[in-house]
Order: sequence, then C-alpha cells, then structure tokens
Amino acid sequence: MSSVKPLHAWEVSPKEAVAIQRRLQAMVVVHDDFGALSRVAGVDVGFEEQGKLTRAAVVVLGFPELEPLEQAIARQPTRFPYVPGLLSFREVPAVLEALDSLHRSPDMLLCDGQGYAHPRRLGLACHLGVWTGIPSIGVAKTRLIGTHGEVPEARGAWCPLLDNDEVIGAVLRTRQGVKPVYVSLGHRVGLESAVDIVMRCSPRYRLPETTRWADRLASRKS
Repeated sequence: MSSVKPLHAWEVSPKEAVAIQRRLQAMVVVHDDFGALSRVAGVDVGFEEQGKLTRAAVVVLGFPELEPLEQAIARQPTRFPYVPGLLSFREVPAVLEALDSLHRSPDMLLCDGQGYAHPRRLGLACHLGVWTGIPSIGVAKTRLIGTHGEVPEARGAWCPLLDNDEVIGAVLRTRQGVKPVYVSLGHRVGLESAVDIVMRCSPRYRLPETTRWADRLASRKS
C-alpha cells in the first residue's frame, strides 16, 4: 500500500476537491477486473472528539466463510470539512493509513458508503478503489441520489437505481421484509458481481458481515 503513487493532495478546498473528482472519475473501471477472492475487507469511518478526530477501521474477513482474519484502526486529525458529496476527502486519508498497516492487502474492499451512485460518479468506494487499485464496492444504508421502483420482498431481489436513464447502482433486499441497501460499483467490479458479492457477504443480516465488523470497530471508543 505505501508504494501506491499519490494521485492528488488531500488538503484542498472544496472547489479543488470537485475538480479532482471529475478528473479521477475517468479512471474508474466499471466492469469486472478481479481474480479469486479469499480476503474481503470491510471499511468504515467514525469520528471522535466532536468530529476533530477521524477514526478509520478496516476488518479483513476470509471469503466465503466470513471469519475475521485481521483488523486495523487509524486515527488522524480531521482536515476536511463536512461537505455532502465530498466525504471521501474527509475520510479516505485515515482509511489509507489503516490499510497500510495490514500485513497483507485484501482482494476486495466493501465500503460503508457510496460508490458510483454519486453526483459525480466518484463516491468513497470509487475514490478509494482508484487510489489503491484494489477492487471495491459501495454498500450504503441510505440513498444519496437516484430513483428506483419497488423492490420485491424476497431476499436477493433488487431493482436498478437510476439517475435519469443511467443505471448507477442496485437497490438490494439482503433480507426478506427488511429495508434494502444501496449497492454501487466502486472500481474494477461490475454491478451484477457487486450484488452477488454483497449477498454472499450478507448471510444473516441486512448489512454485510464486512460492514458489521468494520462498524463495530470504527465506533468503539477504546
């Protein structure tokens, strides 16, 4: 991870951040470009000291058995303001530090947040994937943009998330009768594969095990 060539500075203005997003979006690979999976990582970010400290958590699970193998936490001063649509500039630097401390890079990242389903098609999962080169998926609890039809109640059912006529994600029912999640590709993973992987990582609950483990670690105050 430490050998990855930086793509841009992190301490930038919101206007500069938007320009960076537009430039990086052209680098997002929207089709499958990944190999066999044995290590999938959940990525989540929390904040401490009333937002002054960013706490990033990465938990690596074996795939497909979903047993935890490794975890890492990184804390950094929060250097970017809270601006909707630019959250990756606030969160990714700490995530990169956490990833860098792992003994072995994961084969895929499942990020608690948006990916392609973003106004400029560069949510956190896309940004992190392009920066690291690691295949990535965005799995969000809520919708940022887009519209969709009614999702059937059956587990595994989904419908496309649309922005005008473009498919930007999938609204996926991971558990029967429970609110769906919003899945979008991040980098090097096509949407159908993203849906399949999220389902395989969600055997019992609404959220993938990757998200559940990472959220637990990110929100813990110890």
